[in-house]
Amino acid sequence: MTDLSSPGRAVITEPANIKQLVAFRKTSEAVALEAPGRKPLSYRGLFDQVDYVRRTLNDFGLGRGDRVALVLPNGPEMASAFLGVSACAACAPLNPGYRAEEFEFYLNDLDARALIVAAGSNTPAISVARKLGIVVLELNVDGGAPAGAFTLSGGAMSRMVERGFAGTEEVALLLHTSGTTSRPKLVPLLHANLCASARNVAHTLALTENDRCLSVMPLFHIHGLIGALLSSIYTGGAVVCAPSFDAARFFAWADAFNPTWYTAVPTMHQAILERAQGHADFLARRCLRLIRSSSAALPPRVMAELEAAFAAPVIEAYGMTEAAHQMASNPLPPGARKPGSVGRAAGPEIAVMDAAGGMLSHDQTGEIVIRGSNVMPGYASNAVANLDANVDANVAAFSAGWFRTGDQGYLDDDGYLFITGRLKEIINRGGEKISPREIDEALLNHDAIAQAVAFAVLHPLLGEDLAAAVVLKQNAQATEHDIREFLFGCLADFKVPSQVLIVDQIPKGATGKVQRIGLAGKLADFLKKARIAPRNEIERIVADLYAEVLKTAEFGVDDNFFALGGDSLRATQVAARIQAIFEIDLNSALIFRKPTVAELAAAVADMLASSDPESLEILLGLDSLPPEEMQQLLAETP
Repeated sequence: MTDLSSPGRAVITEPANIKQLVAFRKTSEAVALEAPGRKPLSYRGLFDQVDYVRRTLNDFGLGRGDRVALVLPNGPEMASAFLGVSACAACAPLNPGYRAEEFEFYLNDLDARALIVAAGSNTPAISVARKLGIVVLELNVDGGAPAGAFTLSGGAMSRMVERGFAGTEEVALLLHTSGTTSRPKLVPLLHANLCASARNVAHTLALTENDRCLSVMPLFHIHGLIGALLSSIYTGGAVVCAPSFDAARFFAWADAFNPTWYTAVPTMHQAILERAQGHADFLARRCLRLIRSSSAALPPRVMAELEAAFAAPVIEAYGMTEAAHQMASNPLPPGARKPGSVGRAAGPEIAVMDAAGGMLSHDQTGEIVIRGSNVMPGYASNAVANLDANVDANVAAFSAGWFRTGDQGYLDDDGYLFITGRLKEIINRGGEKISPREIDEALLNHDAIAQAVAFAVLHPLLGEDLAAAVVLKQNAQATEHDIREFLFGCLADFKVPSQVLIVDQIPKGATGKVQRIGLAGKLADFLKKARIAPRNEIERIVADLYAEVLKTAEFGVDDNFFALGGDSLRATQVAARIQAIFEIDLNSALIFRKPTVAELAAAVADMLASSDPESLEILLGLDSLPPEEMQQLLAETP
């Protein structure tokens, strides 16, 4: 353990590994873990459970350094299993929602010695583990057992192991990066990394033994493990382990357990906000001390609405797996909280670096870099690939002792960090660089929109085009046209998405976080709308012009000029042809605002209504011209 002191505070002994963290209060009857429908588990009971796991795993032939995977449902047993396994081995929590192929990759890649599953589970991880020769252990919960208490059963291995609790510099937790742009990398986090990050979160939020956290984040994710669970255990507070995130049950849980805080990703906060109006009585009776948000950007509007609904400060933080979660955070009041900023360094040092490794001054944008006791030592070797598979990744990730986060941003004069985007997520739309986060925030300023995410779609000429998906608020109405017109009022034209998809829900990862990269594939069915044939002669002419200029198949009325290959040069060509055919003054910029056949045709009709109403009446009343006459009409225009 390490002695640590600060001005005005008594010298205390800081835990430096998981065993010390749990043993710090091993004689206390204070509540450690709670769950709906279960008796609470005290800190004394939690230490006994962790010690039981250590003894049992050692007896089963598993010890320090061995990699043990967990595939368990969210809840108190997942919490205590993580603490128990990580205290004596390397714990690798996996998402229970993985398919067999995914389990085979991750279990193989981990070189796992054992897999722990809930008794009676039908997870495909079991058959995969047996195929790979991995021992399967079952977690059993007796009826009436307190939250987090369990026994383990299974086959023992005949092998010598290093028994006892793990040391400070040993690996406690193994997690994979998301792998959205490359092969997932294996992140080994030491006991010292986890304890440092738990301490950082606890100090940032001024947590004490009187706090109770409602844990709604999945406990196979670093946010849930450190941001909710370990930070609470560090200070001796209680953790209410929800079975999963469920906005419909959130207020009932909060009413039953009276938590002082919770931490979640922005999409969860938004789902809670949507139901807040129906729980005015709860909000009047119960009071949270704070709300924490991390793992994705929190739109300033959502922050303001949360604070208004709960009458509590919202503390936005910045974290990532390689830093054992927290890196920066806005402070508690009376410290300044800056909407749109993830706050100041809250644990590690933070700087901004250029591509060549040079440090940038305040207000200069570059890659965010960190260093400190919570940062992993380096990516681990992958068992499936060459043992040196991550050598290149480590060379790229570290520069002069600083870890490159892959995020782009800047520090203001007060040391507050503003993230402008993920370097790999920046959209290059024909040479114009667009940060999708900026588009997200603009969309969320629309009164009808509850959730929004901008993303890249492939474009044959521009390389990438910009699209967005939105979920409307309950009982709210807005069309794609309405939303794009709103964006033209607050963004430069080139930043307005060519398509805005109105969906019931936005696809999310297992943690509730939107994974921007790959979203175009998940929403492919929405991007490919059913084609409706032109309904009048103006639509027919515009559709044929689009098809001719883009040299593609014929257009339907809802087809988008830019989504199917258009660019500013070709928009100019279309505008010139329309001017010649209809003898109207049409600027090519109008096509950016009205990119579909129906929208542009309606704009042309509006112009004709004031300049040549007789021709308009004929064009709207006629059936489509025969194809040969249409081709002659187009051929006669320049």
